[in-house]
Amino acid sequence: MLLITLMMLPAMAQQQFTLEDLNFGGTNYRNMIPKNRSLVWWGDQLIHFSNRADTCWTVNPATGKEKLLFTLERLNKRAGLTDLERITTVTSFPYPDQPLAMAYNSQNERLLINFKTGKVVWRQPLNGYQGSEWNKQSRANAYVDNDNLYVIDGAGNKRQVTSDGSRDLVYGQSVHRNEFGIDGGLFWNPQGTRLAFYRMDQSMVTDYPLITVPELDDSAHVIATPAPEKYPMAGQTSHLVWVGVLDMATGDTVYLKAGDPTDRYFSNISWNPDGNIVYMMEGNRDQNVVDLVAYDAVTGKRIKTLYHEAHPKYVEPQHPITFLPWDKEKFLLWSEKDGYNHLYLYDTAGKQVKQLTSGQWVVMDLLGFDVDKQSVIISANADNPIQQNLYRVDVATGKMTRIDEGGKGWHSGRLSDSGRWLVDYYQEPDVPRNIAIVDTRANKQMRYFTAPDPWEGYTVPEYRCGTIKAADNSTDLYYRMVMPVGFDPAKKYPTVVYVYGGPHAHNVDARWHWGSRSWETYMAQRGYLLFILDNRGSENRGRDFEQATFRHLGQVEMQDQMRGVDFLRTLNYVDTARLGVHGWSFGGFMTISLMTNYPDVFKVGVAGGPVIDWKWYEVMYGERYMDTPQTNPEGYAESSLINKAKDLKGRLQIIIGLNDPTVLPQHAYSFFKACIAAGTQPDFYVYPGQGHNMMGHQSVHLHERITRYFDDYLK
Repeated sequence: MLLITLMMLPAMAQQQFTLEDLNFGGTNYRNMIPKNRSLVWWGDQLIHFSNRADTCWTVNPATGKEKLLFTLERLNKRAGLTDLERITTVTSFPYPDQPLAMAYNSQNERLLINFKTGKVVWRQPLNGYQGSEWNKQSRANAYVDNDNLYVIDGAGNKRQVTSDGSRDLVYGQSVHRNEFGIDGGLFWNPQGTRLAFYRMDQSMVTDYPLITVPELDDSAHVIATPAPEKYPMAGQTSHLVWVGVLDMATGDTVYLKAGDPTDRYFSNISWNPDGNIVYMMEGNRDQNVVDLVAYDAVTGKRIKTLYHEAHPKYVEPQHPITFLPWDKEKFLLWSEKDGYNHLYLYDTAGKQVKQLTSGQWVVMDLLGFDVDKQSVIISANADNPIQQNLYRVDVATGKMTRIDEGGKGWHSGRLSDSGRWLVDYYQEPDVPRNIAIVDTRANKQMRYFTAPDPWEGYTVPEYRCGTIKAADNSTDLYYRMVMPVGFDPAKKYPTVVYVYGGPHAHNVDARWHWGSRSWETYMAQRGYLLFILDNRGSENRGRDFEQATFRHLGQVEMQDQMRGVDFLRTLNYVDTARLGVHGWSFGGFMTISLMTNYPDVFKVGVAGGPVIDWKWYEVMYGERYMDTPQTNPEGYAESSLINKAKDLKGRLQIIIGLNDPTVLPQHAYSFFKACIAAGTQPDFYVYPGQGHNMMGHQSVHLHERITRYFDDYLK
C-alpha cells in the first residue's frame, strides 16, 4: 500500500474557514483560490491580460519580462469611440501576422481593432442566444435565434438558413444530449466558406413535465408554469439527427446522405484542410460499433468508410480527427482499441500508418503541433496514473519527451501558433499554482508566475494520498484522506466517505491538496475525517478499468468502496460506528446504494440528484453502460434502488433541484413512494428553480444543509 502525506502546518494566527470562503458561491471565494494569470498567444508572442482585462502586456517567452502593449482606455481614445461604442473587453489575437485584437463593445458588437494604429478595421453585430460560431478566415458568424439558423458573412450580409425551427425541430445545437464529446452544433470548414450543422427532430421524444416556480417578488405570475424537457429514457424512442452543409457562396444546403438516422449517433464532425470533405463518426444505438465516414460537402454523397471499430461492450468516440498541418493527406485518430486512449496516424485512404502513442496510460488532450519540427504536443498520464504531464511526440519516430516544469503534479498547456512555445499551468499537492513558459524544442522551462498560498494564516488540515487494492485483489485504487484539524491518533473520529464512482470523472489526482474539494476542508475543520476513493469504473485508467462495471452499474463500484471501508477499519482513529457517505449525481446513486446494500455499515448519508433506476435515465449514457432494459433486465433490476427502499436503516437525506433536466425528479419521488410503502423514513430537501447542481450562492446554502445533516446525526 502506497501512502503519501501532505502536511499543512497552520500559521501562527489561525483563522477558521467559513463556507463563504470555501464554496464557489461564497462571498469570499475568489480571495481563497490560487491566483492565476490570464495569458493568450498572438502567434508566438505571449500576451498577459490584467485581472479586469483592461490592460495588456507582451511577455518575452524566453525571459518572462513584460512590456505594456495597450490599455482599453488609450485604445478607446485612439479609436475615437464614443461611450456607446467603447470597447469593453479584448479576448484574443486571431491573426499571428497582423496586429489585430478581437474586441467587444457596449453596443454588443464584435470588433477587430488594430492596436498599433488604434483603428477599428472591422465590426459585426453579435446575435444568437442558443449557439454561435465565428470563423476567423471568412469572418462569418453562424448562430441560432428562436430555434432557427442564421449566418452573417464577413461583409455584414445576413441570411436566414432555416425557417421551421422549434422545440421539436432543433438546428445548430448540441445533439445526443452532449454525449460522444459533442459540444455545440455548428462546424465551419477551415476557410469559413461552408458550414456543417446539426438538425435534430425530437418531436417523437416524450416530454418530461418539469415546472418553473414563480420568483418570490413576481406579482404578475402566481401559478407555476410548465417547463417540459425532451427526455429519451433508456429503451425508449430517441430523436433523429441529420447533418446539413451550407454553401456560403450559393446559399444552398445539402444534407449528408448518411442513410436512415433511426437509432444512430453522428458525432465528432470535422473537415479536411481543403474544406470540401466532411468527416463524421457514426455509431449504432448499441454503441459497440463506430465508423469514420467521409462525405462530399458539395453533393452530400458518401465517399467511403475510412475506419471501423467494434467492441463487445462499447466504443465511445470522444474526439474528431485532426489533420497534420504539414500533410493534408494524413490525420490523427483517437482510439482505445489497444486498451488505452491513444493516437493513431491514418491516411485519407483509410490506411493506418502507425500507432503514434502506446503504453498502459492514456492521452488526455492534443494541444497542437510544432509544424517546423513535425511534432505533436499532448497531455497524458504516462508518468503516473494520477498525474497529467505535457509531452512532445515526434511524428516520424514516435519518440516522446516530457517537456513540462518539475514533472510532478497536474499540468495543462496552451501552445503558441508555431508550437515552439508552451504555457505550462500546473499544481502539485503542496503547490497552489505555478506557471512556466516552455521552449518545446529545447525542452527548457522558465518560471513565469508562482501563486502565493491563499490559505496562509488559516487552520489547514493534513491531506493524505495512497493506494489500496480493489476487490479483484490486483488493481491499485487511489484514495485521498483529509484528516480532522488538530488530528490526534489516540482519538476516534466520525468519518464521511465522499463518493462519485462513475465514468468520465475522478476525484483523486496530484493537484493541490490531492484534488481535495473545499467542503472536505470545512468538514475536517469541524472534526470529521474525509475519505475519497476512485473505484473501478472511473476515468483515466484505461478501457478495462472503466468497463469493469458494464451492464451492472453500482455493483463493482460498491465492492471497491467497501474495500475502502475495510481499510478504514484498520485505522484505530476511525470510528466505524460513525461512518457516513455523501455523493452527487452518480455519487448520489452510489450513496443510496451503499446505505441500502450495507445498512449496518453506514449510519448517515446525503445523496444529491441521485439516479434511482437506470431505466429512467437518458438513452445515450444509460444504454452505453447498461444496454437497454429489454436486453439487460437482470442488470437493471440488480442496480435499481426501488426494491432497496425497504433496507434503509440509517438517516438518509435526498436533495434535488426541482428543475433537474439530467436526473429527473421522478427518481427521488419514486424512491420516496417505495420508502412509504416499506415504512422507511428518508428525509428530503428541494431547491426550486435549480437544475442538476445548485448555482451561485444557493451552493453555500446547500453545503451548509449537507453539513448540518452530518452534524445532527453523525457527529
